[in-house]
Amino acid sequence: MNAVPFGLVGFGFGGRYFHAPLIDSADECELVGIVTSSPERRRLVGEKFPNTEIFASLAALAAAGAQAVTICTPADTHTALTEEALRLGLAVVCDKPFALNATAARSMVELARQLRLLLTAYQNRRWDSDFLTVRKLVAEGVLGNVTRFESRFERFAPLPGPSPAGGGTLLDFCSHLVDQALVLLGPAVAVYAEFRTRESGLDDDVFLALTHDSGARSQLWGSWSQAAPGPRYRVTGTAATYVLEVGDTQENALVAGETPASLGDRWGAEQDSSWGHLYRGSELEVIPTQRGRWDTFYPAFAAAVQHTASVPVDPRDAIATAEVLDAAKLSATTRSVVPLP
Repeated sequence: MNAVPFGLVGFGFGGRYFHAPLIDSADECELVGIVTSSPERRRLVGEKFPNTEIFASLAALAAAGAQAVTICTPADTHTALTEEALRLGLAVVCDKPFALNATAARSMVELARQLRLLLTAYQNRRWDSDFLTVRKLVAEGVLGNVTRFESRFERFAPLPGPSPAGGGTLLDFCSHLVDQALVLLGPAVAVYAEFRTRESGLDDDVFLALTHDSGARSQLWGSWSQAAPGPRYRVTGTAATYVLEVGDTQENALVAGETPASLGDRWGAEQDSSWGHLYRGSELEVIPTQRGRWDTFYPAFAAAVQHTASVPVDPRDAIATAEVLDAAKLSATTRSVVPLP
């Protein structure tokens, strides 16, 4: 398969550390251009990717031959830029949050359907080492029937707190937390949420409780101001409980300058000192953590562009996540449980 000419819109933290290195490391992709207007970010592109052209617009990127593009810009620009890219004939990866609300998410997915173009959500956390481990335990029946899924993204950065670019903790962290819960336990039928509003006007210290159609419950926490983070996961079933204290480290590797190309088979591997534990009453078993595989997302999307596979994340899943997040906002405002159809 020939490499798919790929473009990137935005070179902030996510573009610089998450997307550009992963696209560049994938043999199935060719990073042909980056769209950014910031002089400082143009300088950084020149330092990190000196052979990659810089463009001032999506139209210029498309005219230069890009077939696919990743939108990695502030959350409130995702819908407009995704729809612009689709109208230019590009296959699109949209970073999370996919959209600010479910109405916008449906508009994006419907436009892609009408134009018969590929659209996917960048839910890379489906390929976290820790979540792959949880899915393996559930698939193998080790936990029995899952009754409660507890999941956290908690960090201690009280100042400045959530980035305005992410739209607040609910849209930022909880886009991943909700997606994982829906993948693991199926559709949600009711949502309860709490959060506090920071001085910036953004939400933080978010708690979500989802009731799934299966009867299982998810309890999800997201915070930028938690000085003592709880365990990444506690997953309870009728036969056992799995607890993992420390989560996936692929983000740490990318920020440190490593890539799948530089680490090879060591990419995504977690140290055995951080492995989780399975509890069966007084019995305790160490569970090796699966290898994280963020490196598989872009090759999978390239295969979809080449018509040899489906997109790695169905965009309709992004609508389902947005519906839960919309319900969470309503719940936190009205202090009530919000049903979902």
